[in-house]
Parts: sequence; structure tokens; C-alpha cells
Amino acid sequence: MTRSAASSKEPETGGAPPTLILLAGPTASGKTALSLELARRLSAEIVNADSMQVYRFMDIGTAKPTPEERALIAHHLIDVADPDSDFDAARYLELARPAVEDLHRRGKVPLVVGGTGLYMKILTRGICPGPASDLAIRERLIVDEAERGLPQLYADLERIDPESALRIHPNDRQRILRALEFFLLTGVPLSLSQARHGFSDALFPAVKIFIHRDREELYGRIDRRVEAMLEAGFKSEVEHLLDLGFGPELKSMQSLGYRQMVGHIRGDLTLDRAVYLIKRDTRRYAKRQITWFKADPEFRFFHAGDVESIFSHIAGGLRREGN
Repeated sequence: MTRSAASSKEPETGGAPPTLILLAGPTASGKTALSLELARRLSAEIVNADSMQVYRFMDIGTAKPTPEERALIAHHLIDVADPDSDFDAARYLELARPAVEDLHRRGKVPLVVGGTGLYMKILTRGICPGPASDLAIRERLIVDEAERGLPQLYADLERIDPESALRIHPNDRQRILRALEFFLLTGVPLSLSQARHGFSDALFPAVKIFIHRDREELYGRIDRRVEAMLEAGFKSEVEHLLDLGFGPELKSMQSLGYRQMVGHIRGDLTLDRAVYLIKRDTRRYAKRQITWFKADPEFRFFHAGDVESIFSHIAGGLRREGN
């Protein structure tokens, strides 16, 4: 059975599926602190929905909950993959779904927390099935990239699948290769296949919360977070990853913050320039996160500091779902 086929089964818990609480927000908006407070009030456990916090050894740069915070409330799907693992949305669903069902069996509310919109979408709406990766086609694309460069592959994607190109960052090598591979395997643009699927499986009902802050406040928090990362030893963390053999070509090491710090360690960027780029690119990423979640009308937006309104909305949603 293929991974995508296995992912489309109905939940095995029996009876009504559990209601999920989705707590989303842009980076540095305060999701961790709020999630701990909500989990305490709701008798919940936290399921990670951040695409970088799944990786071991990548703690500071991903703003992972601290050991002390994780001791207060149980967290799931953190530190479940090595940085060189081929971790994708399908793998996330394979791990998250049984975690949610186990929480339901134990009488715990599943509180799904993060800023990776795709992970939240597939957990509640299923995943668009597609062919398994083809080694020969992937190798051909890698050779093409070496000869022509990633910008030319992105230009190919803009030509054959402009909708996917709009959603994929020009530096997101893994997703560019996968979208091109999908087209070469099927003859159908990935965006068209996803539109046909419609993410309409309705695996789990959910109460969806998105927290926001005023732009200047958010940008200030982003700047302070980057500075705190440096003080906490972010450069040493990246050096350790390189020493362990996790090279800069890996998808995980190409991520926000790690890519720029590798550039500094290799002598391509001054520290000041690397810090500037991390802050700038994090602000841009936060804007993309906000755009993603605004496109989902089921998300209710709250200011991050409005804890009582958020809790009241969640409690009402759980009552409506019979939880």
C-alpha cells in the first residue's frame, strides 16, 4: 500500500473522530506561551505543526519549546527526524494522525500548534494523493539543477505550473523539485491535482485559531528573537550540525536562519549581514504565513493577548462538537 493510500483511511478510534484545536500564527507571535496556558486549562497535550521542530539537534534556530516547557505539558512530533531525513507532509500525517487518536483514547484534547499551514490542512482535510518519488527522474532533475541552476528550474515551474510557483519560494529546492517531478510523472500540474482533490476528506473536525499582532509589534518581536537566538548560541548549534555531517545542501539546513548562518560560518557573510538577512527573511516569512491562513475562512483571528476570548471561543467550539 502506498503512503498516500494509507493516509486516506478513516480514523481507527471508533465513534466520532476527535475535535482538534488548531492554534496557528506567524513566527514570533507568541504561540508557545499561549499554547501552554490553553493546554493547562483544557487538559490538552500539544501536537507540533512546525515543519522545522520535527528535526533533532535543531533547537535554537527553530525556537523549539524548552525542556522546561515540555516538562509542563506533553508535546508530540518534536525531535522525530534527523536533519537529513526526507520528512514531508505525508510523513507528518503518518505520525500526527495516530498521535491525535491516542490522545483521544486517553481523554486528552489534541492542541495542534504551529505555523506550517500545510501540515494543519492535511491533518484535518487529508492529503492529495500522488505517485511515489521516482529515483531516475529525481536524479535527472538534480543533474539539470547542477548544469542550469535552481533559478532556471524555478522558471520551468513558473511555465508549467504557475499556481504552484506562486506558492513555492524560489529558494525552496525540495518543493520545486517535487513539483517538477510530479509533472514529469503524471503530465498534470501539481496545483491542478490538488485543486481536484480539494482537501475535502474531513479527517477531523477542528476549532481553528490564528493569533496576530500589530505589524510593528510583530517585527520587533522577530528582531528580539533573532538576537536572543544568537545569545543562546545559535552559531555554535549550526557549527555542531555541520560537524555531525549535516551539510548545507540538506533541505533542513536550507531553512530560514540556518542557511544564513552557514553562509557566515563559511566566510560568505559577515555576522552583521547574516543577522540582517535572518531578520529580513523572517519578516517576509511571517507575511507569507499570514497570507496563507487568511485564505482559510475557517480560521478565527484573535490578537495574541486576548487569551480569555480565545479560550471562550475554543470552549464553545468543543461544546458544539459534543466534546
